[in-house]
Order: sequence, then structure tokens, then C-alpha cells
Amino acid sequence: MKILYSIILLILSNNAFGSGGPDSTRLTLKEVVAMAKDNSIAAKQAITTRETKYWQWRTFKSNYQPQLSLSGNLPGYSKTSTPVVQPDGTIVFQPIHYDNSSLTLNFSQSITGTGATIYGQTNLQRFDDFDRNSVLYNGVPYAIGFSQPLGQFNALKWDKKIQPLLFTVSKQAYIEEQEHISITVTGYFFDLLLAQVNLQTAEANLTNTAKILKIANLKFDLGKVSKNEILQLQLEQLNARKAVGTAKRDMEIATLNLRSYIGQEGDEKIVLQVPETISQMSVTADRVLAEAFANRSDAIAFMRRIAEAKRDVALAHGQTGLTATLTANIGTSNSAKNIPGIYRNAQTQQLVELQFSIPVLDWGRSKAKIKTAEANQKFTEYSVEQDKQTFKQQIVTQVSLFNVMKDQLALTAEADSIASEKYKIARERYVLGDLSITDLSIAFQENDQAKRDYVQSLRDFWSAYYQLRYLSLYDFEKNEKITYK
Repeated sequence: MKILYSIILLILSNNAFGSGGPDSTRLTLKEVVAMAKDNSIAAKQAITTRETKYWQWRTFKSNYQPQLSLSGNLPGYSKTSTPVVQPDGTIVFQPIHYDNSSLTLNFSQSITGTGATIYGQTNLQRFDDFDRNSVLYNGVPYAIGFSQPLGQFNALKWDKKIQPLLFTVSKQAYIEEQEHISITVTGYFFDLLLAQVNLQTAEANLTNTAKILKIANLKFDLGKVSKNEILQLQLEQLNARKAVGTAKRDMEIATLNLRSYIGQEGDEKIVLQVPETISQMSVTADRVLAEAFANRSDAIAFMRRIAEAKRDVALAHGQTGLTATLTANIGTSNSAKNIPGIYRNAQTQQLVELQFSIPVLDWGRSKAKIKTAEANQKFTEYSVEQDKQTFKQQIVTQVSLFNVMKDQLALTAEADSIASEKYKIARERYVLGDLSITDLSIAFQENDQAKRDYVQSLRDFWSAYYQLRYLSLYDFEKNEKITYK
């Protein structure tokens, strides 16, 4: 018996897992998240969207800046024949040969408060009649004026209220997209981690089953175990080989998915490190709600939606009833045979014009437009209020889930430790003949399941953590708002 026991101890002595090897890359969860934010297609799409929104913002800002443009017709050469009606009603085709060139410099500035536009202009025109060898100049040395809508919708005023909200929403949406990348790549990370754990477990089980089968064969030769137990162990060994093959296939697929998402090239093996928990981090629903309403694009969009509804009401009022536009300008103009002559003794030109429109009979159309816009405003206010409640409930639920996951992780870690110890004891008891093959198989299955449960609990915890960051755009580890350059 002493010789048999020594052989058994020798068989069980070597049971260590292999490392990644020299041609492997070891990565942590945070490293994988950082790689995804730098290299993934989703990250590049988010950057492109952010740039597009930025240049849209710049376009909006330019609407409130002075505009200066130069237009012209250089040259305006023409040589053709044109029909000319004679006094008796007949038509004679007369040849014409001329050049009519012009340059105009325009200036304009919008006034946000009233919706008015101030403008200025200077113009120079030269006409060359080649048939008569004559040159004539015409020009507007200067002209200034303004155009003021009366009782109309002021788009500039409302854009100045809404566009900054839209731009802020786009900036926060970019941060949200980065955090959503964290959530997505966490799923790929744990898919691969679970596949690696399954492969390690399957290989260890195959090794242990082979060792136990050797021991059982020794005991069988001594008449200590039955043939049925040998067959059961042989079946366990076959199942373990199948599990190794399945685990290798799953790991290849998971590796490909992760490598593709994070944009990593190469064929070296990826070995993931089991992430640790953040045991010291504590979050409350009130804190997360406060940060979410300050940072999330959805929270800012609540204000934008209300502002847009009010804008639509103002638009309905501006398009109905009396609408008018007051236009006035003053300047000088002149014609001469040379350019200096245009600016000498120029004639004054003036214009004052009031254009208006009053609906006399519209069968209640104007009132219906206004009432429709007001009803839509109320509907939007109710919808925003409902969305706020949903927004709050989602955050409260996520905070509760995160705290549960943190507690659950501690329990599954303890269960994994107990199951591992139980399996070791069961294996030793079976070797000593103090445990049946059925009880050994149960301990074997419980150990495997406990390892998978622990990895799944880690996955649930980190998914809940990154979901919490996404919902609040706040880093509770560092106690600061999440920002990206």
C-alpha cells in the first residue's frame, strides 16, 4: 500500500497551468478598452461625427459675423445680332459689338435682436461700344441701407438659443460614444476571457482525468475498483478531450472578434489577465442622477426639445397675421466717360419701401396653425417629462444593479474558492478509496461551474461599471467628469 500511495502522489504532483508563452501578448481590461478607443472603427466614426458637428457649429457662428463679398462680370464681351422693332412694326436685325463689365463689393451684417440686416455696396461698371468706339462708365460710389422685418419670425434669435444646445449635445454624444465603446469591448473581452478559462479548465480536467485513470487502473489491477468505474473514467476522459476541442474553437472565434474590434493586427496569441474589482468605489443614485443631468446629451436634449417647441410656436405666429418688411437705403450714383468722373458730382439716390401682407379672409387657417403649434408644445413638454422619469428610473436601476453586482462578485469568488478546495479534497478521497466516482464527478462539475460563474460575475460587474460611466459621463474612481480631447 505504501508503494501504491507513493506512485499516486507522483502522478498527482505536476498540475500547473502553462503561461501565455514568448509569442503572446498579455492584456488587461483597461488596456483593451484603451486600444478600442484608439483604433476601433466605432472610435473613428465617432471622431468623424464630432468633426462634422464642429464645422456645422462654425457655419452657424458665421451667420452672426459681417459678410463681405466681391462679385463681377469680367469680361462681358458680346458680338452678335439682335432684333430691333421699327416704328412701322417691322423687325430689323442690327449687329452689336460691345463689352459690358462690372465689379460689385457687398457688405452685410445681421442684427440678432431684431432680425434686421444692415448692408452696404459699391459698384463700378464699364461699357465699351466697339461699333461706335465709345466708352461709358457707370457706378455707385457708395450705398448703405437696412432691411427690417416687422411682425415676422426671427430665425437668428431662435437659432442663437437652440444651436448652442445642439453643439453641446454633439460634444457630450461623442463622450457617450467613447463610453459605449467601453461597454462593447468589455463584452468581447469577457467572451475571450471565458473561452480561455474554459480551455484552461478543460485542459486541466483532461490532465487530471488521465492521472486519475492511471491511478484507477493500478487499483483495478489490485482489485480495489470495479470495471464500471474504469469505464466511467474513460468516458470522462473522452468528454474532456471533446471539451478541449470545443474550448479551442471558441477561443479562436473570440480572439478574432476581439482583435477585429480593437483594430489589432498580427497573429500572436492574446492572453487576458483576470481583472480585479473596484472594492473601494461607492456610488449613490442621487450622485449619479446629478452628474447625469449635468453631463448627458439626453438631459441637454430635454432643454433643446422644449426650446424647439417654443420656436415652432413663434414661427406659427410669425407666418400669420400682418407681416411686413421695411427697407431703406441711401447712397450716390453717377455716369461718366472716365472713372474719376463717377466720383465727382455724384447724384444722391434714396429708397424707402414698406412691403406688407395682411390676410383678409383665411377661414381660420392662421388660428389653426397657431393652435397646432401650441398643442405640439404641450405634447413635447409632457413627452419630455415622461422621458425624464424614464431617464431617472434607468439610472436608479443601474446604480442598484451595480451595487448588487459588486456584492455578488464577492460571493461568487468565495464560492469558486470553496468549489476548488472541495474538488481537491474529493480527488484525494477518491485516490484513497473514500469517495465514489459519482461524487467525484459531481465535485468536478461544481468546480468547473464555479469558475465559469466567477468569470460571469466579473463580466456583470465590469459591464455594470462601464454602463454607469456611460449613463453619468462621470469617473467615480477618479471623482471627475469624463472628457476626451
